Amino acid sequence: MGQNTDGQDLIDPYGRTVRDLRISVTDRCNFRCQYCMPAEGMQWLPRAEILSFEEIERFARICVNRFGFNGIRLTGGEPLVRAHLPDLVERLAGLGVDIALTTNGATLRLHAAALVAAGLTRINISLDSLQRERFLELTRRDELDRVLDGVDSALDAGLQPVKINVVMMRGINDDEIVDFAEYGRAKGVTVRFIEFMPLEAGDVWTDDLVVPADEIIETISEAFPIEPVVRGNEPAERWRYSDGNGEVGVIASVTKPFCGNCDRVRLTAEGQFRTCLFAVDEFDMRSLLRNEASDEAIADAISTAVGTKWAGHSIGQVNFIRPKRTMSQIGG
Repeated sequence: MGQNTDGQDLIDPYGRTVRDLRISVTDRCNFRCQYCMPAEGMQWLPRAEILSFEEIERFARICVNRFGFNGIRLTGGEPLVRAHLPDLVERLAGLGVDIALTTNGATLRLHAAALVAAGLTRINISLDSLQRERFLELTRRDELDRVLDGVDSALDAGLQPVKINVVMMRGINDDEIVDFAEYGRAKGVTVRFIEFMPLEAGDVWTDDLVVPADEIIETISEAFPIEPVVRGNEPAERWRYSDGNGEVGVIASVTKPFCGNCDRVRLTAEGQFRTCLFAVDEFDMRSLLRNEASDEAIADAISTAVGTKWAGHSIGQVNFIRPKRTMSQIGG
């Protein structure tokens, strides 16, 4: 895993060691999910403003070699719309760390084998409904069959584990909890239910739309006996099926924030460094990368930014401030 060549852990003001880097490779997407972006009118970043593969690799190398990062996840937008993505995966895999990808899966059949050959080890596929008409309404794209085939292609390519991310929304898809559990068990994939967070386009979020993790787990347990698994630093509470047929997870970002164990930071497609998904401040790494800053200067900038990492996001509290960016602009 990551080689911490000078023994310098990256520790934030609350004693959390930062080891996980999320990198958005594009703000573009081939879907228009209602909770993520508007149907029309998105202003995409000009190509020149997006980090090159060389710039991404250099930044990641500093995180790995200087601070011992041991995991990198590629996100978007939809990362598979970025041309030649396996080339970036191969570059990052050369750092000797775990490389993961989050995708909507619609074009995964075209890329899965090449991504695995390049060094991809894990994948998360976003899927919020197993019902065709509902999927169309949520994503504004009639692509359910291709996404389901994308799940199959990930399994065919040997990716393990394959995880399905389901954003659960009250009155929209909360009647599919058991359906998704059954799908995960039948396919041998891990379904992770995610509480709806205030990062959507259009300001439609209210806490009434949140389906609490406890309710999700109770609903699953009524259909299939489950037992808890030790969580660690992972965002998902994990439960295994008592009959040994896999497991399920719930990410309770709203009702049970896991900020106290957070080890993640993010780099946006245009090179802005964020210490939290809900951060209101960003740190410009692109300027350093493009103005011949030394590795030491970039490492210092990373350390300074992590020194501002807050205790938690405060969703549902009076002091919560919604980020100016949507999820597609930040990177999941």
